[in-house]
Amino acid sequence: MSTSPGSPSPDARPIWARPEPGTRRARFSREQIAATALAIADAEGFEAVSMRRIAAELGAGTMSLYRYINGKDDLVALMDDALMAESLIPDGELPADWRAALTLIARQTRAALLRHPWAVVSLQGRDAAGQDGSFGPNGLRHFEQSLAALDSAPLDTAAKLELLTIVDDYVMGAVLRSGEMQGRSGADPQYAAAIMEFISGQLATGAFPRISALSQDPAAAGLADPDLVRARFERGLALLIEHAAGVLG
Repeated sequence: MSTSPGSPSPDARPIWARPEPGTRRARFSREQIAATALAIADAEGFEAVSMRRIAAELGAGTMSLYRYINGKDDLVALMDDALMAESLIPDGELPADWRAALTLIARQTRAALLRHPWAVVSLQGRDAAGQDGSFGPNGLRHFEQSLAALDSAPLDTAAKLELLTIVDDYVMGAVLRSGEMQGRSGADPQYAAAIMEFISGQLATGAFPRISALSQDPAAAGLADPDLVRARFERGLALLIEHAAGVLG
């Protein structure tokens, strides 16, 4: 099929700019494909997601998936946008107060990412494969909702955008930290024991008196407790929004 000079090839366009197969040809929707990919990643890690594996889960031939998506980049974009859908506040439930609204969106985004702890590393950043899901339908809805949350905030446009970025950074950092804690708690027992033996040996040298004292302090024992982690996130978020609004306003 020929294209006019300067126009992009259909295969080069973002998946969002390409129509889905007609209903007569389609056995699956993009939502089904994304949901299958998320389920595989949740159960076995992002590395297990492949066109072949998704086709097998859907009971289809691998090549038949290429009628719906061009490859792994499209697949990652669909997964990213599906995660954005989980971050949305249902219609009519966004609080009128801008601080409460922004807090609710941050809380919802954190909860969505914690359900898929692999996503922050695998779907974000320079080395992540795929087209940016933030430009997908649900990504745009999420951004629109975030802007709507700040409608009544006494901030100019630049300050609102900066505040949204600061809060997003905070949420991403909190999720990464939670993922690290989960990784430690789920480590191989022999490996975990070896780490503790190494740390004990280092503390015994006397070179780390503050860490040694902290290891004996009951206040440090429950830092990874889920309830304390959640409470710490809420306190930090409230302080961040209040302080940032004062600085940016």
